[in-house]
Amino acid sequence: MKKHILLATILTSTLFVVGGLQRDSAHAATTFKTSTSKVVKSKTSATVRYAKEMLATNKNGFTTDAAPIFSRSAYPTSGAADGYSDFLLGLKGNGYKFTGRQKAFIRKNLVLNSKSDAATLSKAIVGLKAIGYNPQKFRPYGSQKTLNLVAQLYQSNINNQTTSALSQVLIAVSTGNYKQPKNAKFSRTKLAMTLSALQQTNHGWAYDNQLSNVDTDTTAMAIIALARSKSTTQQVKASLIQGQNYLKSKVATTGAFGYQYLGKTVLNANSTAEAVLAYATKLNTVKYVNHSRSIKTQNVSPLTALFKYVNSTGSIKGASSQLYGIGQVNLAIAAYKTALHHRSVYTIN
Repeated sequence: MKKHILLATILTSTLFVVGGLQRDSAHAATTFKTSTSKVVKSKTSATVRYAKEMLATNKNGFTTDAAPIFSRSAYPTSGAADGYSDFLLGLKGNGYKFTGRQKAFIRKNLVLNSKSDAATLSKAIVGLKAIGYNPQKFRPYGSQKTLNLVAQLYQSNINNQTTSALSQVLIAVSTGNYKQPKNAKFSRTKLAMTLSALQQTNHGWAYDNQLSNVDTDTTAMAIIALARSKSTTQQVKASLIQGQNYLKSKVATTGAFGYQYLGKTVLNANSTAEAVLAYATKLNTVKYVNHSRSIKTQNVSPLTALFKYVNSTGSIKGASSQLYGIGQVNLAIAAYKTALHHRSVYTIN
């Protein structure tokens, strides 16, 4: 997001200011700082603990004006704040077991019906599957009718959607072994082809499909989606590799990632978390999370850079929304740990 405020409102997924300006270095890095397993465990313990407290209180952080995470009155079209699906999957990916009471509370608040749009359905499929519901046989609270949210998503109109929205749709339909309905308006392969066609000439993606607005957040989401599509077409395979190379070239010497604003790169936790997620999605790039440089001047791993944004309380430093901050950081950590075992955090069992 650059014109970050505008982008944050457009994207259906996740970009918030978590600041710091990139400092260029003319000297090649001589050392490369990585995170030990002990550090990973300690930081994960802190962020998961904070997320559990947020879930227990249904609050987006602990300021006096903190908004609820789940609420039909606060969010009448969805029943939940943007970012809730990453938040839930981040907890799930780090081993958290949701209680029956928590599942019932989330179900009671989510607003899902036959008119729900693609963005709402995509988030719900990921979030509900993360807490243990079957999105193909989901009965909304107060309804006698069971909905197949996956089939409904496949039958949704996804024309004129943002790149991030298309990425979310592709990720959502990849989270389980779902059968594509006969009257589907798209297939995973076709959607992957559409997404690859939106790639800009510098090999990145932009929220508004304009070369001047290419950013690492949108690019990372597109990389995740293309990888999850498992398309074997040459166009998609080439697009994925080019996108990975673009992302690798944009890391700061400090290991962090950011967005452009007034000619400067604003490094932040969410952009760094998105990059970690993208790296962890494919085995050929997971080494760049915490073991290998992607540019010669890089002296810190992205995972180590990400942990610098974690406060002692477990909250995320400078985050405009702790739901986004904690959600994406926990999801990135889970994605990395899962990738080390040759699995994906997005394959939700």
